[in-house]
Amino acid sequence: MSQFTSEDEALLQSMLRQLLQSVKEKITGAPSVECAEEILLHLEETDENFHNYEFVKYLRQYINNTVGSVIEEETEKCTSAQSQGEVSGYDTLVQHVTKKTRESKEYTEMMHALKNVMMVVVESLINKFEEDRMRNKELDSKPKKGRQSGYDTDNCSDSDSSFNQSYTFMSQEQLQLLVERFDPVQPKEVRQKALQTLCIAPPSDILNSESWPNLRKHLTMSLSDPDAAFSEKILRFYAKTFSSSPFNMTREVYTSLARHLELYFLSGEYSLRISAGLDVSNADVNRLLKKIRLLNEYQKEAPSSWIRHPEKYMEEVVESTLSLLSVKREPDHPASPDFLSPIYFLALLDIKAVWFKKWTHAYYSRTVVFRLLEKKYKSLINAAVQQCLDYFEFCKAAVNTNSKISEFSQQHCSDKQNFSYTGSELQHIYFVHSLCLLGRLLIYKQGRNLFPIKLKNKKDSVTVTDLLVLFTQLIYYFPSHQKTALTTQTESYSPASLAMEILQAFCDQAGCTAECLYTDAVIDALLHPVQSLLSGKEVYINCLETTLIDVADILARIAAVEDGLSFLLYGDGENEKTAKEDGPTAVHVIVQFTKKLLHDDISLLSGAEILPVVKGAFIFVCRQMYRTCEGLQMLIPYGLHESIGEAWKKTSLLSERVPTPVTGTDSTSSISLESKNILLWEETLLDALLNYSATSKGLFLLHGTGALNDCVNFMFSSLSKKLQTNEYEEFGNRVIVTQMATTPTGAVALQSSGFIKALVTELWALLECGKDDLRITQPKSTPVDPIDQSCQKSFLSLINLLTYPAVLELLSQQDIPNKPMYSFREVPTDITDIIDRLIILNSEAKIHSLFNYEQSHIFGLRLLNVLCCELNTLLLLETQYHVSQALLTAQAENVTETPEGPGDFIIDGLSVERNHVLVRINLIGGPQERILPLRELDKGSDPYPWPMFSSFPLPKCYLAEIPRKAELRQDKDLDKLLSLLKSPEKQSGWAEICRKQFCKVMKSRPDAISGKTMDADVKKESLSSVHQLGVEMTVRYGKYLNLLNDHAENGLCFVLISCEKFLKQQQRTVVSSLCCLQERCAGYDWFASSVFLMMSGDGEKTLTFLQRFSRLLVSAFLWLPRLHLSMHLPATTVESGIHPVYFCSTHHIEMLLKAELPLVSSAFHMSGFTPSQICLQWITQCFWNYMDWSEICHYIAICIFLGPDYQIYMCISVFKHLQQDILKHTEAQDLQVFLKEEALHGFRVSDYLEYMESLEAIYRPMLLKDMRNIRLQNT
Repeated sequence: MSQFTSEDEALLQSMLRQLLQSVKEKITGAPSVECAEEILLHLEETDENFHNYEFVKYLRQYINNTVGSVIEEETEKCTSAQSQGEVSGYDTLVQHVTKKTRESKEYTEMMHALKNVMMVVVESLINKFEEDRMRNKELDSKPKKGRQSGYDTDNCSDSDSSFNQSYTFMSQEQLQLLVERFDPVQPKEVRQKALQTLCIAPPSDILNSESWPNLRKHLTMSLSDPDAAFSEKILRFYAKTFSSSPFNMTREVYTSLARHLELYFLSGEYSLRISAGLDVSNADVNRLLKKIRLLNEYQKEAPSSWIRHPEKYMEEVVESTLSLLSVKREPDHPASPDFLSPIYFLALLDIKAVWFKKWTHAYYSRTVVFRLLEKKYKSLINAAVQQCLDYFEFCKAAVNTNSKISEFSQQHCSDKQNFSYTGSELQHIYFVHSLCLLGRLLIYKQGRNLFPIKLKNKKDSVTVTDLLVLFTQLIYYFPSHQKTALTTQTESYSPASLAMEILQAFCDQAGCTAECLYTDAVIDALLHPVQSLLSGKEVYINCLETTLIDVADILARIAAVEDGLSFLLYGDGENEKTAKEDGPTAVHVIVQFTKKLLHDDISLLSGAEILPVVKGAFIFVCRQMYRTCEGLQMLIPYGLHESIGEAWKKTSLLSERVPTPVTGTDSTSSISLESKNILLWEETLLDALLNYSATSKGLFLLHGTGALNDCVNFMFSSLSKKLQTNEYEEFGNRVIVTQMATTPTGAVALQSSGFIKALVTELWALLECGKDDLRITQPKSTPVDPIDQSCQKSFLSLINLLTYPAVLELLSQQDIPNKPMYSFREVPTDITDIIDRLIILNSEAKIHSLFNYEQSHIFGLRLLNVLCCELNTLLLLETQYHVSQALLTAQAENVTETPEGPGDFIIDGLSVERNHVLVRINLIGGPQERILPLRELDKGSDPYPWPMFSSFPLPKCYLAEIPRKAELRQDKDLDKLLSLLKSPEKQSGWAEICRKQFCKVMKSRPDAISGKTMDADVKKESLSSVHQLGVEMTVRYGKYLNLLNDHAENGLCFVLISCEKFLKQQQRTVVSSLCCLQERCAGYDWFASSVFLMMSGDGEKTLTFLQRFSRLLVSAFLWLPRLHLSMHLPATTVESGIHPVYFCSTHHIEMLLKAELPLVSSAFHMSGFTPSQICLQWITQCFWNYMDWSEICHYIAICIFLGPDYQIYMCISVFKHLQQDILKHTEAQDLQVFLKEEALHGFRVSDYLEYMESLEAIYRPMLLKDMRNIRLQNT
């Protein structure tokens, strides 16, 4: 059946005509030829009758008869090949058979025959259509046009896109004749016939013709024709043009329609007034609305295409629109104030001014719109502002007289058959439109430049601030109603909802909010209802609770932005010192109100159903503030944390009393709802308390509320839920965990909540198990990095967690299991298991229990390397688990075997890691005092030049040579300083003179500040193993520095024991399970050791200095053991186990860091790490291992000479020095590792002394005040 007969051609023509007739409606409804083509191509998917069409049946039968045998033959071949395994797995049966069939000779012949016959059939259909057209002069063949164009988009290669226009082509002569017949002077029948022809002609031909300008004039005039059917057809032509023609053509049609409407509104024929209302069922009004609706539809569609055309085209459209909307009667006209202008009709159809939103979305069109508004059509803006002001006065008057405002949206929601609008409803609609338009306008700087504006009936100009105050007042003078079935649909049209949308949009914009919202006028307007309630004044506000929730929402958004927070805290000033003095800043009003809410001390709100929601909203505003150091500093005097803590305690008692619902009882639903509300309120309070721990001082305050454990349990529960839904945890949660882990109580709470167990379990799954739910289709790639990317997050989480306070509580006196055998299914659950299974692999059983031995052990060694950077942690791990010995043993076993015995060390990933860790933990020294071996191999003949070892002492190559100090020349500045120190207080201002002289010497001769060698004869007494090891490391370091002699060890032991006895006299008795609160200070005394070295091993001199030094405030911050269980601190502070260095010094470090180095502050936040943690580590060990000895001396000296606040300036200077490195490592996602492992290369205290002095000038009063207040209850 490869050849077709004439009977086949006739049959095909009939069947094709039937198919096109069946899909006629789908094709004629398509807006363009391309869309019609898409409809036909996807007909099988969209038409359920597709397979019943005779044409489709015929084609299927023809294909089956022609290539059916080929398909069967190829199917049999493929099936047999599959059974013998010759066909590959991805080459399926269908793909193979299809490919072979299309390559066959039969298929090629079939396609050629089909193409030939279809060309004949199509040509016959076209000829038939032309004959019908010539016979029928009425040109009613639009369905056939759809049918033919539908075929044109089918799979016929010989037809082209001009085919579907060929039968409606009009010559220039015909178009000219059409224009003449359309002249208004022609008889009505002639014009109607011309219009009929016009509607069938392609719009592109009409708009491109030379006659179009004249035709446009006739069309504009004809739109006013009293015959509704005639003008309706013209509108249809306009609509057809809009949908099928490009913007460069349709703009002229649009301007024609806009001009017609403008002339109509200015004519004497139009006489509608606002006061008379509007009946949309009236035929004339309905016809007018249709015209404006067509205009509005085009307004919303045009912006998607006008950027591709010259700007002047767009300007024509914009100007014609603004000209129409600005139409108004002459001022002296009697109906002028009551004139129902075009803007009212547009507002009826587009109440939220979507057209204006789209026009101002892109800068390209926004510029033109605002330029025209400024130069020619500013009256449009004036009218919108006037409408908003007038409507607000109306609302305000109604509220003050306690009357109900008849709201259009509610009336029309309840009476759907009402087709008329009263005057007040029209005013409301125009008000909503104006509000939305102005809200959009003010978002942009060009829009704000249109202000201030002058109104006729207003003395002062209206500014942007005035409008924002107006929007704010709308929230409480005409608030949103509580959500009900009636208001749910129309709530978005209430003034409060609209004002909220505008203010929320302002808050989301970075630039304009700082310029507009952060003014006293706007904030005072926001806080007006709050101030009224605080002062006990009568409040004329409907739905007071809803209003307060809206106000809190805006305040919270403002507080979430740094500039907004600063304004709420300090007003127009930039800090506490420059805060406004004429009245309290917003923060004081907000906190006082929140406290009153929590104490149920506001009578107007008592018993309100949604009172907990109001409380939660204002707590959230406060939370946005106290999550930051500067915000917390302002809130501390109010004791808000105590109020929230008390509210939580009451609520937790209530939640325990709520009976468990019993199935089948009548009270089940009510009890269930009550318990849900109580639990929800309890979670709100716990979340509020938890967010205090975003800062170090906030965490200290949280401990005082007694809610710490419950907060951690709540956090872990929340994180677990988020993990189950595959949501990423926020940066804030990671910061909170890091802060928690820096305190002993926080670490214990994390352990008891199950957080640490979950973290360890997740880590083990990533290291050893992989994901169970992944089907393995190909082997997992071998990790290239020492720590695989999949484990990096867990690695950083462990580093954040395992600070010394946490390690002490979690590991102290905890032995590792060291089992004889480990099951593969045995998963670690705590930190001791991690040490046992990943770090100290001292048995074959441990090694064989790991699936990925090398990767997992390297992970453990890298973790150990970071942990040991904290010297107290190193001492604990070394004395408790003998880490060094385990690593040395492993190195000794990792050698080649020779007949003579053990050979050379085997250089592999593990031995290189172990060598690095061994050098790090057995050498003390700054960046220029010790040399750490690299953890990577070099290219070349000697890939690892660093000597390995399996016993002590370390090879000398890891010790840098101490540069010889130049002989101190006679220096008059130094001599003057020494003479001043020898004769204290002999002259007025002695301390200040010494201070200035010290700074002078530090800047000019920093190397002159050092100690001299002295011998000491001291007694030796027993110390704890941790302290003994610390003494050994100190003496070894002192000898390396040539500061100590061979007998120095006894002298240092004597100093440490004497200090312990001396400080014990000032300790209070504390009963606690915390390891850090036992009688003896668990950590080593690095400051006393530093002083011992500075005194060159003179024990007596060291003790004398420390005893005198202990009387100074600076001793509390430099000498951490000084305040161990100290009676000088409040009992609650001692019981928390949190040192003042953490809740005072590091708190202010974080606050200054945000102000002075915002990029560094943001980098810390993004990494989930905190400056307080690393600073506590640096300060605790007096910067040992981070700075060279001379710089450590300078650090101690400046804090003693210049004041304890220099400890804070010192840390800020270090961060300033490291800024670029911090930003780089934040991007590399290893900031914690960098800060803990790397020494402070190139940092010199003297280089930053001037910078520190500049910080002192700004911050000293506040810092010293806070440092002195550590002796007070709750800081």
